[in-house]
Amino acid sequence: MKAIHNPLVQFVNGTKQFIIPAFQRDYSWTTEQCQQMWDDIVRAGASDGDHFIGSIVYIAGDTTTAVFSSWLVVDGQQRLTTLTLLLIALRDHIQETGWAGHEPTVAQIDAYYLKNAHESGERRFKVALRRHDDVTLKALVEGKEPSEIESSSELVVEAYLYFRKQLNRPETDPGLIYRGVGRLNIVDVTLDRRIDDPQRVFESLNSTGVDLTQSDLIRNYLLMGLPEPEQTRMYDDYWSKIETLFRETGSSPDTFLRDYIALKQGTTTQVRADRIYTEFREFWQPSDEKPLASLLNDMVLYARYFVSFVQPDRIDHKPLSMAVRQVRSLGSAHAMLIMRLFNLHEEKALSNNEFIRALNLISSYLVRRSVLGWQTRGYWGIFARIAHSLKNEDPLGSLQVAFARQNYRIPNDGEFMSAIQERDLYGLRICWHILSQLENSEQKEPSPVSEYSIEHIMPQSIDDVPEWKCMLGKNWEEVHSKWLHRLGNLTLTGYNSTYSNRPFEEKKTIDGGFCHSAVRLNGYVRNQAAWTADEMKTRGRLLAHRALDIWPHHNADEGLILAEEIRVLRSRADERQPDSIDMGPKAGEILYGIRDSIRELGESIEIVERRSLCFYSALSAGFFAETLPMSGYVRILLPIDFEEVDDPEGMARDVTAWKFIPNAVNRDCGVFIDVSNLQDIPKAVAMVRQAFNVVAE
Repeated sequence: MKAIHNPLVQFVNGTKQFIIPAFQRDYSWTTEQCQQMWDDIVRAGASDGDHFIGSIVYIAGDTTTAVFSSWLVVDGQQRLTTLTLLLIALRDHIQETGWAGHEPTVAQIDAYYLKNAHESGERRFKVALRRHDDVTLKALVEGKEPSEIESSSELVVEAYLYFRKQLNRPETDPGLIYRGVGRLNIVDVTLDRRIDDPQRVFESLNSTGVDLTQSDLIRNYLLMGLPEPEQTRMYDDYWSKIETLFRETGSSPDTFLRDYIALKQGTTTQVRADRIYTEFREFWQPSDEKPLASLLNDMVLYARYFVSFVQPDRIDHKPLSMAVRQVRSLGSAHAMLIMRLFNLHEEKALSNNEFIRALNLISSYLVRRSVLGWQTRGYWGIFARIAHSLKNEDPLGSLQVAFARQNYRIPNDGEFMSAIQERDLYGLRICWHILSQLENSEQKEPSPVSEYSIEHIMPQSIDDVPEWKCMLGKNWEEVHSKWLHRLGNLTLTGYNSTYSNRPFEEKKTIDGGFCHSAVRLNGYVRNQAAWTADEMKTRGRLLAHRALDIWPHHNADEGLILAEEIRVLRSRADERQPDSIDMGPKAGEILYGIRDSIRELGESIEIVERRSLCFYSALSAGFFAETLPMSGYVRILLPIDFEEVDDPEGMARDVTAWKFIPNAVNRDCGVFIDVSNLQDIPKAVAMVRQAFNVVAE
């Protein structure tokens, strides 16, 4: 690395070209940054001293010759581009106004800062940007008006017009601005490809991460080390497609990249937003075994999945698009799982119908838990685990099994039916989603629910409406408080302000009232003569039954659930062996004796937990014994009640008589037995047999 303090004029002057490589981002400075540079130049022009504007770091390009130098800009592209735009604006201002100062002239600005007079083609321009930025900049250098440039770069034009506006102010002296530019100094840093790592230099210069997103850093990491033609090819063939996808959605690819890395690594811990780039570097290192083109092609594929999740209207298959839209409206913690399902669908492992059922199951999980008010923290990790567990040969079945086995379980039908009828639904963020789905699910002519708002059939305020008090009866306050925000009293309407707190009969018969409403949710309401607790209860029950059809339980095959339970237990059994447990020789001898005797009862799965050896049935996956080495003896814990154990020798003890059993893993045991010698093993194992027979049934 070679660094020198250099005037900008000297840095730019000569037959040379500064190229913004494909790995760099587009021009991104706004009026705020342009104004700061303008103010710096004005101050520099009005003073006698030089003004430092930062560093420009570059490395030799592939087209350097004896008389022409090309340089790839590693850092400083925003400053260099902005200064170029200012100078174009200054040149155009002088030409348009006929400014008669001594210097600069149009020819000077062109020759010193904008063009290589003796070169042709692309080499004519001193600064070459990326893609549409470059087209716009070159058009401005050639003297075109912004309005004449097709598909111009918005920020490039905005910066140019800002400087034109500043130059047109009566108090602006073009000569002072030119002097200011001449007094700008930079740190001129040249890298040597044989010695310096451009990516490392770039990271150190941008360590604060103020200007660059995580996706910017990842793009640079992937492309910066490549030869210039390869950079451009990789960018054009792959990375530009990712940028285009996210530009069309108006969102950053950072979240996608976080989920993509986790999906490929099989991790279940969400990476902090400011560590996505660091995690990516650990995920992928350049090597011959992992071709960059293959990685980028895969990233483009999954970016398309992610964007289809964010913008379901991009999906051609209408029923699938609608299912994705519904699950998207419930949040984004499940984006990784949706990407995995999209991939399985594209690989023909999931049919359209199966994909829709899978999406509806995710919606059911989210809606049911939300209605019951169950914990949502940690959803990202839950969905990550499910995504990793899906099997290519049976994605839908394995998804159902995964939901059935989660600690954050899906509420059953009874729990959901009770909660959706009895909870105050109006206070939940999911309320409008539930009502809109009750209105439109499976309908070929859906209602325009986006134009509707939530309406309380029995109004929120009835203190001044005697008709409502009379209808509800003497306990009207209690009825009003209990039923106001429940499902049975909620609907959708486009006439919310019209309904207000009118009496029920008026709400039915006024223009746009329930009797004239096209909203399906109001069908039951229009046929009622009164609106009391009985009607609200009946309507709530009817809607709850419909909700069961819209958001069904996982309906997982019990055989598949059991097979997965056994697979997981066997996998855990391979992780540790009993000899890893810290125990003395006597306890060890007793433990192995107990283990050998338990093995004679039937096939079991043995898992070493923290400090104990636990036994599960290989047929039912049910836990039936935990053996815990103590000082000179072994404690056996059994998941049966003390009153039920057959214990002729009186060896068993009641767990409930103890506050806790130290180091025990299974807390649902009712019996423990202490075995202090080999002779007592058969007596203890006879009681273990009772627990084994229970879980093996």
